[in-house]
Amino acid sequence: MCEVFAGQDPHRYALTTRRLRINGQSTSIRLENAFWDILDQISTNDGVSTPAFISQLHSEVLILRGEPPNFTSLLRTACLVFLASGARPQAAQIAAE
Repeated sequence: MCEVFAGQDPHRYALTTRRLRINGQSTSIRLENAFWDILDQISTNDGVSTPAFISQLHSEVLILRGEPPNFTSLLRTACLVFLASGARPQAAQIAAE
């Protein structure tokens, strides 16, 4: 069973840092490439850039809950919510076709 997880491409779990602006503030976010891929897909589906999506998400969280204690964790779980909604990452869609 673990072969499915252990055998994945190491690039998926390699960390990448992206610099962006969130509500006018310059910052950097470090996430695994698999999460960046999903965030890029969510952004594309919404017709915005990934930085614009992340900035909008941050704004909405501020309004609903205040400053999140760990924004990168929020981004990771947003990806899980996206996948739980039945969406599939584009790489998985291409492989299934």
